[in-house]
Amino acid sequence: MKNQRVLISGAGIAGPTLAYWLLRRGFAPTLVERAQSFRTGGYMIDFWGLGYEVAERMGLRPSLDRLGYHIRELEVVDAKGRRITGLDFSRFESATHGRLVSLQRGDLAKEIYRLVAPDVETIFGDRVVAVSQKSNSALAVFKHAPARRFDLVVAADGLHSPLRALVSGEREVGVVDLGCYTAAFTSDTYPHRDEDVYVSYTAPGRQIARYTLRGGRTAFFFAYTGDGLVPLTHAEPAQRTALHKAFGGLGWECDEILAKLDRAKDFYFDVVAQVRLRSWSKGRIALLGDAAYCPSLLSGQGSAFAMIGAYLLAYELARADGDYTMAYAAYERQFKPFIEAKQRTAAGYRRWFAPRTARGVWLRNRAIQALSLPGLGSFLMGRSLGDRLVLPD
Repeated sequence: MKNQRVLISGAGIAGPTLAYWLLRRGFAPTLVERAQSFRTGGYMIDFWGLGYEVAERMGLRPSLDRLGYHIRELEVVDAKGRRITGLDFSRFESATHGRLVSLQRGDLAKEIYRLVAPDVETIFGDRVVAVSQKSNSALAVFKHAPARRFDLVVAADGLHSPLRALVSGEREVGVVDLGCYTAAFTSDTYPHRDEDVYVSYTAPGRQIARYTLRGGRTAFFFAYTGDGLVPLTHAEPAQRTALHKAFGGLGWECDEILAKLDRAKDFYFDVVAQVRLRSWSKGRIALLGDAAYCPSLLSGQGSAFAMIGAYLLAYELARADGDYTMAYAAYERQFKPFIEAKQRTAAGYRRWFAPRTARGVWLRNRAIQALSLPGLGSFLMGRSLGDRLVLPD
């Protein structure tokens, strides 16, 4: 087999998934991760569809059952905490034939990495700063470690991928800002708990939600648009201050939640954006996951798409016996139309995610009510949750 030595930048979800499947087909992957150790945390994700199927093929079904949550209900409340509307999550379970689970993104990533950790070299606390492509290899230059030669390089280093420039020319080329920021954290001491219920409050341009976790913990999620957005280059204290300005005095439990924010150690903050590129590869370098095709959290399937893409890329490399020119082209030809359709759908959800006006909030709430109608709700959920793609064996 040709081109067996594969450097994978990023040890989140896409990178270790790719490493898992490459190992099974005789490749020798190496992971490099800029964090000093494996990172956990992040926001809660709903996990279903083909991503769930990939996880099952990796033997992760017991982990999903152990770590996941089966949310019983979405409850929408007003500024005084009174219920406005809601949605029975059993409808989602039915539409996915019971193959749906909610879990923290970091928990999923940790379980995937656990599968490959004993067999894959992982370089923590370092990153690739340059790649020089030759006719028979790629020389990867690291910030700290000595330069090394690999046959292939895969950038699976997220929405803000520094390696994207090696394919697209500039780091932020193709990054489409959807005009919304999001944040998340957890607390061990929050007093209000509604077991297995996702409780959400929305004001114009603002959404805040909470959901209970095991061990007495509570997870919180923020989304906001409009004035007061802070650049991601600002330090974490400025990001927390921006959330205080956006949600302070807004009603419901906002002030109580913000008080817990100040002591959170697992704070997450990012822009809601998509990545849309003409090509996902250049020479021996390929892009994967959010680095290539971030659908944004509006899709609800970013982690699933990362795993599907990793599975398909590994499949094509194995099928082509390491011929990357054939494999990269086939990977993109098969997966790119699917992703582009999902991105268009996700972008259409922007006005429902954090509506900018009171009328928009009202309309969004009425849409949630409509999903509760037996016939219409089942039809719409079936369409939105379906994946029109067949995984190769």
